[in-house]
Amino acid sequence: MIGKDIIPDDLKCVIFDMDGVLYDSMKNHEITWRKSFQSEGIDFPGYEAYMHEGRPGHETIAYVFKEYVKKEATQEDKDRVYNEKVRLMSKMPAAEKMPMVKELINLLREREISIWVVTGSKQPTLLNRLSQDFEIAPSHIVSARDVTQGKPHPQPYLMAIQGSGFIASQCMVVENAPLGVRSSKAAGITTIAVNTGVLKDEVLSNEGADIVLPDTRSLYAYMVAHFKTG
Repeated sequence: MIGKDIIPDDLKCVIFDMDGVLYDSMKNHEITWRKSFQSEGIDFPGYEAYMHEGRPGHETIAYVFKEYVKKEATQEDKDRVYNEKVRLMSKMPAAEKMPMVKELINLLREREISIWVVTGSKQPTLLNRLSQDFEIAPSHIVSARDVTQGKPHPQPYLMAIQGSGFIASQCMVVENAPLGVRSSKAAGITTIAVNTGVLKDEVLSNEGADIVLPDTRSLYAYMVAHFKTG
């Protein structure tokens, strides 16, 4: 076991973030965000894509305009930048599955643990793959299309808990983003952070992650060790 065992004793449901947890897609997001803002004359640091991962796209655009241009983004600004990002994402190479996540999902299903996905994305290129790659039904996905308040608000994870039919203490979240960790902890859920991006571990732990693991291979090993000792 890597570090302390924080997995709930009565674990019934594991809720995964998508980008950076199920798919190695954050590099694509970083590139397309940078290029989208460059087309507006805005120098957008790549690390900001990781800091704001999970936030609805229009809210990220509003933040960047206010922080880097010192102006309020209009709805036209938000639509223009977001549409450019969608266009660029459609031209990016398909993101690979993260190592050992398919095996982890199979391991959980063998133990009749329900699998859900909560994502701030509404990009069809990845959402449409969840069924094919991981056999996750649309009814078990909460995306940006489903919420009125995205991460870091707890609403996305609260919706997943409600949909699962379990309570927060029977659920666990796997996240890689600071705002996602903040969202899941605000919903009262035990949260494992996998640091698959460029941020320091402290950024995730400071948001309340119960444990920070270096990658998804370590996550798989952590879960295997738990089930062996449980």
